[in-house]
Amino acid sequence: MISFDEAMALLAEHIAPLDAETIALPKAAGRTLAAGITAAIGSPRRTTSAMDGYAVRLDSVVPDAPLRVVGEARPGHPYDHPLATGTAVRIFTGAPLPESADCVIMQEYASREGEDVRFSAGFGPACHIRQQGSDFAKGDVLLGQGTRCDPKALVAIAAGDRADLAVHRQPRVALLATGDELAEPGSAQRAPYAIPDSTSYALAALVEREGGVVSTRKRGLDDLPALERQAGEMLGGADLVVVTGGASVGERDFAKPMFAAHGLELLFDKVAIKPGKPVWLGRAGGRLVLGLPGNPTSAMVTARLFLQPILALLQGASTVHRWRTMPLAGGLPATGDRETFARAAWASEGLRPLGNQDSGVQGGLARADWLIRCPPDQAELPVGAKVQALQF
Repeated sequence: MISFDEAMALLAEHIAPLDAETIALPKAAGRTLAAGITAAIGSPRRTTSAMDGYAVRLDSVVPDAPLRVVGEARPGHPYDHPLATGTAVRIFTGAPLPESADCVIMQEYASREGEDVRFSAGFGPACHIRQQGSDFAKGDVLLGQGTRCDPKALVAIAAGDRADLAVHRQPRVALLATGDELAEPGSAQRAPYAIPDSTSYALAALVEREGGVVSTRKRGLDDLPALERQAGEMLGGADLVVVTGGASVGERDFAKPMFAAHGLELLFDKVAIKPGKPVWLGRAGGRLVLGLPGNPTSAMVTARLFLQPILALLQGASTVHRWRTMPLAGGLPATGDRETFARAAWASEGLRPLGNQDSGVQGGLARADWLIRCPPDQAELPVGAKVQALQF
């Protein structure tokens, strides 16, 4: 049994990004860049107005003295002549600044009379101009390799005038929930000893949220020959197989034996954490296989701690966990000899640990939005103590 940090180090050492492909910008949401993005044009492309008002030469402006309005500039429709002394151009936000103009006076300070405009005192000292390339210049690196294309990143990519981008291929993930007792949600009530399969849909949602594609989602009975066949089928069409349940050492625990016939080689087997000690990771048939505990809460905690970073690494991400130092809004009991990840909810004064931390809890799982990292043998912590936490 290894520590959590040792398990994370093994992930970083053994999981390489998938191959790259080129896609169009409209399909880029949620994908991870396989190469950096450089700007094809600068921003602003030309010196522009930051306000609606009048473009002027400051040496021509005397408060309450008239200037002749000689034209108009709008975004995409510039005033294409040098601005002469004693003249002004009506200009709108985002329009290119006329040649020779060095200031935009906000329209709130302007009084228009026919073809003349006068400006009241106090319009400066700001000139309300965005200089060409002041955001970024042509050729500047906008986003680095490994950046995920969230909405803010897409703004930068589009602003740099890039229509196509290289991204890592989306991981294909096969999900298999094992156990004779599992039933499709909605049908368990018709069999006295059935239990709804409550993790498969959640894991599928996590995979898709993190940029992966669910290639197949199945349930398997506790029948080793049948599970071996299912394992072979799933390995053939996936980059990663995730199996839940059957991770202990009982006579009916087949999660690892079902992959043995396909050459299973373990990277780690059990991690000294609570919940989720039975979590394991290996390779079979040239594919990654992640085993998660059968208890729903343990499965979801270990999915956050292991499945999410595996998906990130397969897509070329450089950062897998972002821990934050946060205060406790409720006391935290002492921990045992394993590193513990306590579920907590955010309150206005800090993190409040949930009262029931049992690994089989399902009803309270929706209230947990943070995991508090507690080292082994940690003493009881009072309200206000600072802890390391991860969004759940």
